[in-house]
Amino acid sequence: MDPTTIDAVDMHVHVEQDGHGCFALDRELLDASAAYFKADQDRTPTLERIAAHYRARRTAAVVFTVDASAATGHPALSSEEIADAAAAHADILVPFGSVDPHGGRAAVARARRLITRHGVRGFKFHPSLQGFDPNDTRFYPLYEALAEAGVPALFHTGQTGIGAGLPGGRGIKLRHSNPMLIDDVAADFPELTIILAHPSVPWQDEAISIATHKANVYIDLSGWSPKYFPPQLVRAANSMLRHKVLFGSDYPVITPERWLADFARLDIKDEVRPLILKENAIRVLGLAPTTATATENATATATDTDTDTDDTNARRV
Repeated sequence: MDPTTIDAVDMHVHVEQDGHGCFALDRELLDASAAYFKADQDRTPTLERIAAHYRARRTAAVVFTVDASAATGHPALSSEEIADAAAAHADILVPFGSVDPHGGRAAVARARRLITRHGVRGFKFHPSLQGFDPNDTRFYPLYEALAEAGVPALFHTGQTGIGAGLPGGRGIKLRHSNPMLIDDVAADFPELTIILAHPSVPWQDEAISIATHKANVYIDLSGWSPKYFPPQLVRAANSMLRHKVLFGSDYPVITPERWLADFARLDIKDEVRPLILKENAIRVLGLAPTTATATENATATATDTDTDTDDTNARRV
């Protein structure tokens, strides 16, 4: 992928249907999610349609499914097939993998194969849907494998639309997605890049604190229209977290065009917008810019660092 040919990087795009007509969730959960997000567009586009959608908008997309087969009993889509199919669209798609953490050593071995044989560039976890506490040390060998490979871990945090409005939320427990559980992982694996997905309501302040405290922790802004972002998140993105915040839509429940239209009206500084939309993601994903772009980024980073210092001094005062 040539970063100079794209205008933005969407860090959060779900593949909900494969080429065999299988779906990532059962119909009840898909319908509940669509109702929660008031999604009136196609809820389950295939990978090929996702690629076409994003290519037409000059936007790269990080694509993945979620393997929650142990907790839900629903067979997962194949991360191997998703990654292999994404390779045909390498100009616009960045594949992430998913393994069920409950798989133990088999999950670790599979994660390594996804990296070495299928070229995945990171992994998606959904603690509430997958039914696990991220800081349970039983899952540490999995994080160790990702850290050794140098690929990021993207964790769902906060509220989820999956199961919303159903009796008991279909047994999905929100507490698993409290970002403070992931703070333990970030502390114990400082070499592992961690992305906290979504505004982490009702734990937004915790997420901001973690991303401020841990150099290896970032926040993606997916799952919410920017017009609903908590004000403290907007303030942090504009200042101390300007290099730690990433554009994400949560497509297909929120389209990138809807998200970007609302983001254009958000009170974000002009110099911060390109960081959130593209430059921070390029750094996190290790996408090599051209020499000219690298020089521009270095200049922008130096300028932003000066501004961050001013912001920090202002807070101290």
